[in-house]
This record gives sequence, C-alpha cells and structure tokens, in this order.
Amino acid sequence: MNQYMRMIVVLVIISLVSGGVLALSYEVTNPRIQEQTQQALQQAVLKVIPGAEKIQTVEKEGMTFYIGTDNQGNKKGIAFKTTGSGFSGPIEIMVGYAPREGKLTGIEILSMSETPGLGARIKEPDFTDQFKGKSVNDEFIPKKDVKVITGATISPTAVANAIKSSLAKVTKIFPVGGDF
Repeated sequence: MNQYMRMIVVLVIISLVSGGVLALSYEVTNPRIQEQTQQALQQAVLKVIPGAEKIQTVEKEGMTFYIGTDNQGNKKGIAFKTTGSGFSGPIEIMVGYAPREGKLTGIEILSMSETPGLGARIKEPDFTDQFKGKSVNDEFIPKKDVKVITGATISPTAVANAIKSSLAKVTKIFPVGGDF
C-alpha cells in the first residue's frame, strides 16, 4: 500500500508541474498570438479593400464590419467575415464590398482545412481573383458564374454559398448605391 501511495503522490506532483508549465506558457505566448491574429486580420482587410490604408471597426445587426479609408479619410469600401462549410471543415473568408458600386472588391481565405492540392487551391489567386468586380446581384452558382477547381467542387461551392448568403444580409445593412 505504501508503494501505491508513493506512485500516486509522484503522479500528482508531475501533473501539477505539467499543468503549471502549460499555464505559464499560455500566459507568455497568448498576447503574441493575439497580436499576430490581429495583424493577419488587418492585412486581409487591406488586401480586399484596394486603396484602403486605415481601418475602422463597426458593429451592425450582429455583424462586424471593417470600413477601409485612405489617408484623407475617404471611404474605399467595407470588409466582413463569412464562413462556409467545406469538405474538411469550416472555411473562413474575408470579403471586400464597395456599396456605392454594388461590387465585390476581393476575397481572402483566412482559414480552412481543405485537402492539399485539391480544395486547398481556393486560396490561390486563380480562384480568388474571379470575385474582384463581381456584382452583388450575380447568382454565385458554381460552374455557371463561379469557376470551380477540377476535382474539388465542394470547397468552391462552400465559398460561393457563404459569400452569397452573407451578401443578402450585408446589402440590407449597406444597400447598393448607398453611403457607408
């Protein structure tokens, strides 16, 4: 019985030390991780809103919008995040939108876990660039007005559906031709 107690005490000590090290490493690394996440978000917003140099965050109707302005304060467009269900999990997308023109200014895939070489090709410019200048009134139907990737139709369909469903809500908040 004494030997069993000693093993239990040793295991408890090892567990406490391991937990302490894990908690300490989290506390040390978490601020840096949050900073990098914020920088990646800002870079994505600036990428999908051409000409934007500054970002203002606005909350409306349960959504977060990023309004991009130039150095003189002229509004260049808005960006918002949307999520689609891909083949291997969620696909998080940053979408740029110019309300005055009613067109998309670009998209950026923020995160996804699609199959490398197939669905993961949704991050490539050959796929993402097709959304620049696309009207919010387009149908966003794969193989019709959205080019798909050979061998991977689920991922492009998820992106197109996510954008289209989000635009329905976004255009009610920021109507085409209106100010933002």
